Amino acid sequence: MRSSAKRSLIERVSAVLDRLRSLAQSDGGDIELVDVGTDGVVTVRLHGACIGCPSSAVTLRLGIERNLKDQIPEVTRVVCE
Repeated sequence: MRSSAKRSLIERVSAVLDRLRSLAQSDGGDIELVDVGTDGVVTVRLHGACIGCPSSAVTLRLGIERNLKDQIPEVTRVVCE
């Protein structure tokens, strides 16, 4: 993936995460973008109340991953660091 293409992908992923971030923040948590791999794997880090929350796995898969994959076809999956 060209540098400009990766930068564009990172910017698009960041924009989606920015829209989702307010939901996590309303519950005392936060989402940080760590990396977007050339294989479409997005790595995020959860902060605050999201750490250790029993619902964080559901939030990651059904909230973050689903939204990213729906809006950005290049995203293949989301993993949490």
